[in-house]
Amino acid sequence: MQTLLDPAILFFVFGLLAGTLRSNLEIPPPVARFLSLYLLMALGLKGGFALARTGLTPQVALGLAIALTLAIAVPALGYLLLRRRLSGFDAAAVAATYGSVSAVTFITATQMLEQRGIDFGGHLAAAMALMESPAIVMAVLLAHRVRRAAQPDTAPVGLGKLLHESFTDGAQLLLLGAMAVGLLSGEAGHRAMQPFTGDLFKGMLSFFLLDMGLLAARQLGALRRTSPWLLAYGLAAPLVHAALALALAAAAGLPAGDAALLMVLAASASYIAVPAVIRHAIPEANPALYVGLSLGLTFPFNILVGIPLYTSVAQRVLGA
Repeated sequence: MQTLLDPAILFFVFGLLAGTLRSNLEIPPPVARFLSLYLLMALGLKGGFALARTGLTPQVALGLAIALTLAIAVPALGYLLLRRRLSGFDAAAVAATYGSVSAVTFITATQMLEQRGIDFGGHLAAAMALMESPAIVMAVLLAHRVRRAAQPDTAPVGLGKLLHESFTDGAQLLLLGAMAVGLLSGEAGHRAMQPFTGDLFKGMLSFFLLDMGLLAARQLGALRRTSPWLLAYGLAAPLVHAALALALAAAAGLPAGDAALLMVLAASASYIAVPAVIRHAIPEANPALYVGLSLGLTFPFNILVGIPLYTSVAQRVLGA
């Protein structure tokens, strides 16, 4: 209940309500874009400052290795399951959406951990960036295989171009660049940027979650036309993926805070980066499925229920 009374979460609920009531309230796209870039920059700086304090340790390496393992395993397992019910193109698109990550879900989780006084590694911001691209590449390759099976003369996929676009995405570069700035500037940079990364952060996150609530409400109509099986997948998949992340984190001996954030990353679903690529790379896939499920169902579930649940479970299993 305490999590639901957090101002940022309440603004998300307010956005959902306003969108459901079909209010004309909206956040102009340029403002929403600025807010997303601000949050990524602030998160990157925080991660860099934390890394400057701790340095590169075996724990950091283990966390990044687990993130990469999840980035490959989650979309692969998702595709094998979804292919039984969906076309190859739709299965690849949905698997990529759930195999990638939601930066806003992750940022909201870090804010909640900070409020609860739970320590976590700053390197997990890099883990988030690491987990974004593998699912996209895998989905495009799987869709190409389906396409080649139907039309053997299909031209080979431009893997080099795809990899370049995946790893040079502006938002991802900003996150990593901000981490580098935080790492290089250290404690002096932390003190200088505190008003930017600290005082402003909560208000900016609240503003952005208001916009996310409005966007999520617009996807509710598409969900009504979605099969109950897929709706069940949209709620069950995050729980299964989070459980897999917890098992790996426990086996590696990671602390509860790191495990909770890995669970959040594994459970989240992309609704910006992946749909933007998939819409062009796999035009045969139905956007109502992969955008509707991720933004209309899984994102609100993780914000309202998932984040506090994953955190509580990680603390119970691994200790506070």
